[in-house]
Amino acid sequence: MALSVKLEVFEGPLDLLLHLIEKNKIDIYDIPIVTITDQYLDYIKKMETQDMNVMSEFLVMAATLLDIKCRMLLPKEVDEEGEEEDPRAELVQKLLEYKMYKYMSYELRDRQVDAGKSWFKKPMLPKEVEDFQYPIDYEELIGGMNLKGLHDIFKSVMKRQEDKIDPIRSQFGKIEKDEINLEEKQAYIEEYIRNHKSFSFRELLEKQGSKMEIIVTFLAVLEMMKQNMISIEQEDTCSEIMITSSLAA
Repeated sequence: MALSVKLEVFEGPLDLLLHLIEKNKIDIYDIPIVTITDQYLDYIKKMETQDMNVMSEFLVMAATLLDIKCRMLLPKEVDEEGEEEDPRAELVQKLLEYKMYKYMSYELRDRQVDAGKSWFKKPMLPKEVEDFQYPIDYEELIGGMNLKGLHDIFKSVMKRQEDKIDPIRSQFGKIEKDEINLEEKQAYIEEYIRNHKSFSFRELLEKQGSKMEIIVTFLAVLEMMKQNMISIEQEDTCSEIMITSSLAA
């Protein structure tokens, strides 16, 4: 009675070579080509397949191994830099690339399996949360004002304040910390808008005496706009930003 032997199925000749290297615990950078070639050819003889495309791939690799085996017996060739060429170098590079892609496929497969164990629940928000609307339309509140216009005016005013400073004399004397109260500055602006009703933002900032006063005035204007005490308008991007009092006369 004949003995039936079942061979392992490999995805291609490189897969078979990698299996033989790992099975024999061989250094992939120093492949004993004679041993590997003999084991490879032995496996080819035991293969039974009717698919010539599959067989042709394994036979091409067998021919490549025999060619490398023959070249290993001949005197080693020397490259342009005077170093000896290893006939196995190209095969080693292909095996390293195949090994990398093979283990990457294992990682992707594991991730796919793990993803199949994940379950997601559809969002179920309470109706009062879905129907919630902001009480204030900030876009309508701000109107035509934009941050670029405010920033340009702020830079222009700051530049004028810096131009007023003498670079030499400003270093003389004692430096004192400016202490400016936001509430006091807001009260000052309220008094100012009662007297003027409508004025440009640039005009208000230019009346301030220091950099700290400009910053506090800027914050006070934002706070008053938030409290609906003033309204801001600007006809276009390059025009003046006008402040109008919303306080009762």
